[in-house]
Amino acid sequence: MPEKYPFTRRRRSVFHSVKPTQISARILRESSREKPADAVLRETLKRTRDLAPFDATEISKTVFAYFRWRGWLDAEKTIETQIPRALELASRFHRDPFSFPLEELRAKVVPNWISDEIEISDNWLRALQTEPKLWLRAKRGHGIDLAKKFGDCRVFSEVFSDTLEYFGEMDLFRTPEFHAGEFELQDISSQAVGLICNPKSGETWWDACAGEGGKLLHLSELMENKGLIWAGDRAGWRLQKLKRRTARAKVFNYRSTIWDGGAKLPTKTKFDGVLVDAPCSGIGTWQRNPHARWTLTSQDVKELSAIQMQLLSNAAATVKPGGKLIYSVCTLTQSETNKIADEFESRFPDFKPLRVENPLCGEASKSARIWIWPQDCGGNGMFIAIWEKTAK
Repeated sequence: MPEKYPFTRRRRSVFHSVKPTQISARILRESSREKPADAVLRETLKRTRDLAPFDATEISKTVFAYFRWRGWLDAEKTIETQIPRALELASRFHRDPFSFPLEELRAKVVPNWISDEIEISDNWLRALQTEPKLWLRAKRGHGIDLAKKFGDCRVFSEVFSDTLEYFGEMDLFRTPEFHAGEFELQDISSQAVGLICNPKSGETWWDACAGEGGKLLHLSELMENKGLIWAGDRAGWRLQKLKRRTARAKVFNYRSTIWDGGAKLPTKTKFDGVLVDAPCSGIGTWQRNPHARWTLTSQDVKELSAIQMQLLSNAAATVKPGGKLIYSVCTLTQSETNKIADEFESRFPDFKPLRVENPLCGEASKSARIWIWPQDCGGNGMFIAIWEKTAK
């Protein structure tokens, strides 16, 4: 669930008897490793039908501020007492990020074990304490027109003109443009993955870990809804959500299938391109989802890296000679990025690193391994590795 809810601002309902702070405190008490705060928040807001949009925004910001500033809070005090302190710290940081000494940020922003996996930079720490941006992906060639129509939008760049930062207060999910499939809510770093894949019209691709289909929708648009995309995932309920999203976006060039990541592949088809957007520790999303900082463990990273290697190794068998294999994860640990790429290249010498342009930086940044940090462009942290299968 995005932290920045696109609700329309309204005066609080005088009929609403429960204060937002009470609801926020209840969400915080219910949140745990097994019940992530974003999921508890989403379900609570769904159940609280008489909640005014302004209050929903306030609750969302309160919950995320609490976890973002948890390192400064006194756990001995009640949650109701800690909440004002968290909001005070968030307000202070917004006014002056440099009022927090770097030594203090290093000690309190992330768990200690993360330094074994990531080279912690000052800019990354400050980015983690900044409220995330809300990004839209407009239909190809329509970004500037959509920005003018909505207002409160910033086009990312002249060459990235369909990527918009939205900072208004409309409920975008209720707009006619959303229901007509004119745009998607998609983080800018995820949009970069689709552009790095660079699928062509008429090709055959496999989105091996498609989930609910955010990247598949982008691949289809880049392919002009032509050719074919296979969508794989181990969870049938995710593929059902994908089905609803593709219907709204008028995406028809795909078929879905269950794939558990094992050696038994869902098809004998050989693909022009395979995207393995693997499940990961999600450290690249810690700006947007600060609760995860305090539930993830180093053991989780180790277990996930084994799953990633399995997925990538098995999916590689479906790439045709001359085809591309793209590995992407919204995390920044060495165990899930460079170590995976290094091991894959040592085990599969018929896949050669393919240097491509980072669409967020331009021609000067060509590489076969691309890192995107939150401080780079205001999106999630992301790692992408690209290979080409040599012709036999």
